[in-house]
Amino acid sequence: MASTGKVIASILLLCFLLNGDKAGCTTASSADGNQMWGYTQVRPKAHLFWWFYKSPQRVSSPAKQWPTVLWLQGGPGGSGVGGGNFMGVGPLDTNLKPRNSTWLQKADLLFVDLPVGVGYSYAEDPSLLARTDSEVVADASALLKALAVEIPTLQSSPLFLVGESYGGKLAAMIGVDIARSIHAGSLKLTLGGVVLGDSWISPADFALSYAELLHQVSRLDANDVAPANKIAAKVKDEMAAGQFAKARITWVELSNFIDSNSATVNWENFMLESSMTHQSGLKTIDGIMNGVVKQKLKIIPKDVVWQRASIPVNNALDNVFMKPAINEVDELLAYGVVVAIYNGQFDLICSTVGVEGWVRKLKWDGLKNFLSLPRQDVFVCDTPVHCSGAVRAFRKTYQNLHFYWILGAGHTVPVDQPDVALQMIGQIVAT
Repeated sequence: MASTGKVIASILLLCFLLNGDKAGCTTASSADGNQMWGYTQVRPKAHLFWWFYKSPQRVSSPAKQWPTVLWLQGGPGGSGVGGGNFMGVGPLDTNLKPRNSTWLQKADLLFVDLPVGVGYSYAEDPSLLARTDSEVVADASALLKALAVEIPTLQSSPLFLVGESYGGKLAAMIGVDIARSIHAGSLKLTLGGVVLGDSWISPADFALSYAELLHQVSRLDANDVAPANKIAAKVKDEMAAGQFAKARITWVELSNFIDSNSATVNWENFMLESSMTHQSGLKTIDGIMNGVVKQKLKIIPKDVVWQRASIPVNNALDNVFMKPAINEVDELLAYGVVVAIYNGQFDLICSTVGVEGWVRKLKWDGLKNFLSLPRQDVFVCDTPVHCSGAVRAFRKTYQNLHFYWILGAGHTVPVDQPDVALQMIGQIVAT
């Protein structure tokens, strides 16, 4: 929200697409037209909520269209409209104060509560919650087809999918679906790129990285490494056999073993104690989303209670939680789509070691050259020509693959290193 006062003066616009195979929507906008939000019925009785912000810095020309970033939260079951927006990269923080590092400086922003049942999104029947990633992708596709009509700038604006954690896995899968649809001529969008932030792409590679990583930072004893690796190997074998539900149970066994032998390490940032992760946001986000924000949006059903994470949605996807998405990343690269990977130095659950592991498994024909390149130092720049201070990250780029190693960050890079993340997304959308 650029201003809570402007939201009060919202203009409600109802649109219903009467064709039964198309999504119906209920839409509202701010008086100045810089924000739109609404519900899209992606399936009968299944409703996705979205919120679009037009950047005040928007400058567009036929030769250089202003980009749009679609943020996808992790979980599965996390709310992008709350977490990614107010706790991450949106124009206001959880105190409803302007955020200096908002990504709105670099792109228009679109936040979605995906899958159905997350945040303000809802299903009229619990049986309608998605059970597979493919169902989530189909819902996202229905949403984007509706929004390509609803949001005037979306068809011409390069769309960058940015996914965090499990949202990164979904971003890769949705990106492939978009690329296929564009090539088939059934979707009028420009896919600018897919950005994978500390993303749950290969659970096996992550599981196999935990023990040695935690031993190296003194959170596991040397005697614990072999038992942990044995459980991790079982995770890998079960995934290879397609037994993803069993693999999740085994992964939970691994995480419990690590917790009991590491004094409950913080999985989002192994340099912090578990109780220290983002406490300022946790104290206020539920209150504002079910209070002032819900009131100002005006279209949220009274019986919809916003939550940071939906356990029913997470449980519904239990059988695919451990399914990898390396092949989808490969397909994006083969299409020529920009793929940008960023990872926090101190992330454990989606460790950088694990990310490097699955990257080495790519079949992309540019991989050998990518891996052979040296990394570049990344500084935060005060102006386009003046960069100073310590190295804040490292970057490697070859053709359409980009990798950012973000120093001093855990699982949520935009929260831990907001200035670095802002500069990074500016570089990515400029490609």
